[in-house]
Amino acid sequence: MSVTTQQARQQPSPRTLRIAGQDYHYIDLSDLVKSQQLEQMPYSLRLLLENVARRSPDNLPNLLAFLAGTSSSGEVNYYPNRLMFHDTTCLPALADFAGLRDAVHELGGKAENINPSIPAVLAIDHSVIVEEFDHPDALARNLDIDFRRNAERYRFIKWAERSLDNFSVVPPGTGIIHQVNMESLAQVVWTHEDDQGRQWIHPDNMVATDSHTPMINALGILAWGVGGLEGQAAMLGEPVTLTLPEVIGIRLTGRLSPTVTAMDLALHIAELLRAEGVVGKFVEFCGPGLSCLSWAARGTVANMAPEYGATVMFFPFDDITMDYLELSGRSPELREQVATYLEKQGLWRRDESPEPHFTRCLDLDLTAIEASVAGPHQPHERHALNQLSPSWRNSAHPSSNLLATSRHADLAGNVPDWAWQLDHGAVAIAAITSCTNTANPAEMIQAGLLARRARQRGLTRRPWVKTSLSPGSRIVGDYLEAAELQADFDAIGFAVTGFGCMTCIGNSGGLIPEVDQLVRNGLDAVAVLSGNRNFQGRVNPILSSGYLMSPALVVAYALAGDVTIDITREPLCHDAAGKPVYLHELMPDDDEVERLVRKVVVPEAFSRRNATLWDGTDHWRQLDASGSLRFDWAPDSTYLRRPRYLESVARSPRHTLSIASARVIMQLGDNVTTDHISPAGAIPADSLAGRYLLEHGESAGDLNQYSTRRSNHEVMLRGAFTNSRVDNQLPGTSSGGKGVWARPLNQSSPEILYEAAQSYVAADIPLVVVAGINYGAGSSRDWAAKAQSLLGVRAVIAQSFERIHRSNLIGMGILPLRLPDGSTPTSLSLDGEERLDIDVPEQLSLGINRVHLRVLRNETIHEFLLDLQIDSDQELRYLWHGGILPYVVRKQAGASQGSSPMPSPATPSPISGA
Repeated sequence: MSVTTQQARQQPSPRTLRIAGQDYHYIDLSDLVKSQQLEQMPYSLRLLLENVARRSPDNLPNLLAFLAGTSSSGEVNYYPNRLMFHDTTCLPALADFAGLRDAVHELGGKAENINPSIPAVLAIDHSVIVEEFDHPDALARNLDIDFRRNAERYRFIKWAERSLDNFSVVPPGTGIIHQVNMESLAQVVWTHEDDQGRQWIHPDNMVATDSHTPMINALGILAWGVGGLEGQAAMLGEPVTLTLPEVIGIRLTGRLSPTVTAMDLALHIAELLRAEGVVGKFVEFCGPGLSCLSWAARGTVANMAPEYGATVMFFPFDDITMDYLELSGRSPELREQVATYLEKQGLWRRDESPEPHFTRCLDLDLTAIEASVAGPHQPHERHALNQLSPSWRNSAHPSSNLLATSRHADLAGNVPDWAWQLDHGAVAIAAITSCTNTANPAEMIQAGLLARRARQRGLTRRPWVKTSLSPGSRIVGDYLEAAELQADFDAIGFAVTGFGCMTCIGNSGGLIPEVDQLVRNGLDAVAVLSGNRNFQGRVNPILSSGYLMSPALVVAYALAGDVTIDITREPLCHDAAGKPVYLHELMPDDDEVERLVRKVVVPEAFSRRNATLWDGTDHWRQLDASGSLRFDWAPDSTYLRRPRYLESVARSPRHTLSIASARVIMQLGDNVTTDHISPAGAIPADSLAGRYLLEHGESAGDLNQYSTRRSNHEVMLRGAFTNSRVDNQLPGTSSGGKGVWARPLNQSSPEILYEAAQSYVAADIPLVVVAGINYGAGSSRDWAAKAQSLLGVRAVIAQSFERIHRSNLIGMGILPLRLPDGSTPTSLSLDGEERLDIDVPEQLSLGINRVHLRVLRNETIHEFLLDLQIDSDQELRYLWHGGILPYVVRKQAGASQGSSPMPSPATPSPISGA
């Protein structure tokens, strides 16, 4: 990855490129590095180089030295030209925006300064729940329920549309953020006019507040997921800071075997890269097999970047990508801009192009990929399809004898015959869900044709299986109708339930009542889904096991109703004539799938839907809200509360990062995910959050999801760490599977974490969390950091952190402290009664800083060294200010008064015009 830099060109001057009679200014990459060596550079780094040279040239020497091999590390400021949110990150962000306007006003600043400085799009896709299923009106009924429950939230979004510039909304019932981005919004190149009237052209680069943002890397667009806090800062013009990444190559050869899907490939890559270790790294594809991988397969693979641990999963732009731009209805004018600019910049990969040089390169033969599933608890737990049953038995119930007399005795009322048949391993949920796979026409049509064959044999879902089909965009619904496949899906139980994330995000709704009762009495039932995550309790809070798979296999398991059989050799079920039905009899061949894809997936379908992208349903159009500079908070609202962390922001930042006399509130194990920390699923009526809502006038049927209540900190704090799969490992605090409990300040009997923490908060005693490896894995959920901050946590000591959660902790002013290699939480020998002093040096540098930890136990002091990693000056500013939001408040209030509380980050290049 070595390149020779031209030091004289470190401050770039723009050149002019003429396209269709229009002159555009641009930064020529060959002015930054020698042209003959540009081709050695990974395409993803070429895009990063352009962004840094155009927007933050002060960072250019760092990047050029890194590319030249004279520096192995460093950081740069990355300025996206646009931003995307989904509703469960955007609603809290909009509440923060309203709170920021209040806080800036209260410090004497101008509230109108709080406004997006780059285009931001909200796609409302995370709220709709699979309440109704397997009937023709399921879609309409679920939308009715969605709008009834979320009308207040949606009116707040309408207020934001009217009150903020540069902010637009893809309404509910339209599609999933990443699928909408890929099918409709992404441009590959971006043009704009600067404040001097000059037209610019440059790559379309972005961030979004969801970890699956790298799906758009499939189109050669540099983008990755950030936390909601970092997204808010970017929206206000702050840079996204990036540690200069290693780039790992994956060299593809061969082609996928018949009926093997992109999902099978993605699961193989998850297994490969989790073993390789690519957290914080870019991954880029190359090799002769790349031209055998469709645009849809690339999208499926790139989508699952967080499951691999990678920041970016990059596919260079090539002929296949250009064909997709035409297929998806992009205008001829845009395609001409893309073609001219990318050719000029060496950003168009050709089969004959030299392969870039990578930090290291892994070989992957596509012909070796086989039909696969992943589970029961992690996306990288890949198994060959014929190994699903033994994998489940080995992890869950080696002995699967469920006696009706002991397990089924509590079934009440008229019990259907099938309920007495159920045993461990019964499939309770079968969901075709998630942009990972529903953006892939080949996979959706393969599943539809399998459904057609099943219908022809007189088959349908097993009666205990809750089925759902949740396409990621309306375009999918259109081509399934055009192919006459939706009728086949309907006939076997897969009616459309909504256009949104639904089961993939945990919005699976309740199980079939008899199954729910059996599960609560001990039945270990399983979910199968075409999603990207299967953490314990994520798909449904009472299901501990889930398997990821292609949509066609989801249909197959809905017919089988059981994961304990080997569907590669045993019958799925029997038809009405009593004949066994095998998977291979139902699975269509690739040629049949491809013929139907070519017939129904056409540019006109994309163009029709793109023309109505912003319209929404009648429900949406009937909602109204007035615009105003500051939001009028309703004191009795159970959805929208002024954020507590933006009340009474001090005028000055804190004077020290050191922490004195802290207490350890909980010690956690390995792989504690953001789902464990801050759940997204249904709010149980008997939970602390549920009781709060009932006390405040909500009905038991409309408690909704934690994900929809994220603009009310009272609910979110009561829900934090309540996942039954996470437990406090400090002595005497075990809750027996009821989430985290902890001892209050007086060391009396353990209480629910929220209640125990209040005694420390009231006494102003700082709290510390201790954890194992991969703390904060999973979704880019800023409330996982916000909740800890509001519970009084000032530091987290862990063996390792997932990238986005570490960033979110810093964004809330929490110190992410890493145990040195070889140390574990048990090395600290904690019992919860210790006092901790954490001494942070006054002068911190980029990179690893040593922090001293003193543990006072029984009048004896034990000392340890911890690592505090600082990746950028911006992260340091956020820590000193107690988080991103206080920093923004002070900066905006100070700017309006002609002063600034701390040095600002590097000023964007004046040539950017953005």
